[in-house]
Amino acid sequence: MALTTALPIYKVTYDLLTAVTPLTANMPRNHKGTIGKKLSEECMELVVLIYRANSARDKAPHLQMLLERMQVVELLLRLSRDLRLISTGQYAGAISLTDTIGKQANGWRKHSASPAA
Repeated sequence: MALTTALPIYKVTYDLLTAVTPLTANMPRNHKGTIGKKLSEECMELVVLIYRANSARDKAPHLQMLLERMQVVELLLRLSRDLRLISTGQYAGAISLTDTIGKQANGWRKHSASPAA
């Protein structure tokens, strides 16, 4: 088992968390406590799920939950952009990170489900 913080998926997910944190801090007060808080919490949960998947014998349930939570993050990001809480460039940067995480999570899930694993 590799050290969780050394995994490429962990690094990209941490990059997403560090990108989302200032975005939510700059949201107007009436959205910071709802959309901003939920977005930050979901990104933090992604990091936790990577740790759980890395340390679990059966990785599939954790990776499935990771992919589901990723959909929530993408929805919150889109809502933030549509409400003009974040710029289109900020949205694009965050979505490119979620795409990378999704690809890596799906690859990890397929690899862990293979008989050789």
